[in-house]
Amino acid sequence: MSSVAQENSLFEIDAELDTLLDEIQEEIENQGEAGADLIGRFQKFCEAHGEKVDRIGRFLRMMEARMLYCKNEAARLQERSRAADNKIVRTKGMVLYYLKSRDLRKIEGREFTLRLQKNSQDSVRIIDETQVPLAFQEVDVRVQGSLWESVLECLPEDIKVALLASTQQKIPNNEAIRQAIGHGETVPGAEVHRGSHLRVA
Repeated sequence: MSSVAQENSLFEIDAELDTLLDEIQEEIENQGEAGADLIGRFQKFCEAHGEKVDRIGRFLRMMEARMLYCKNEAARLQERSRAADNKIVRTKGMVLYYLKSRDLRKIEGREFTLRLQKNSQDSVRIIDETQVPLAFQEVDVRVQGSLWESVLECLPEDIKVALLASTQQKIPNNEAIRQAIGHGETVPGAEVHRGSHLRVA
């Protein structure tokens, strides 16, 4: 990359090009043509501008590739973690079966002792989830805020308070907000605007 592109930001190069264009125009008006030094400097900054744009484009492509690699690597490591967890569960189950089938409390190696030990509390084992009554389940529901408000208005105060206390998360519904504002409604805390994005081609 040329020293001009290295030593100046895209904004600085752009500002210098504007200044050079003004100077070239002024020399043409006063002398009939622009000087060779001025034209040379203008060409040099035009080349630097192109180099700078290409450098930014290469950097963005490299970062996009790195981001994709990291996402794929995270998914791969997560899958390996799940596989390792499954192997732990299977191996522990096999050792427990071995100990129980031989009425042993422990087996010892040179470094480790594998011991059969009672849990500190009872654990629940679900045999058929479809048969568990609703009263013994936790319900995770995602509904429109307007429907949620209608439901709350119909409930006794104590149940309403209990439901509100059970709310885990509330997130803005962008589509509902967009439609409401599009129909002329005001939505406190939100606005709609047409953004823009950078496309690297």
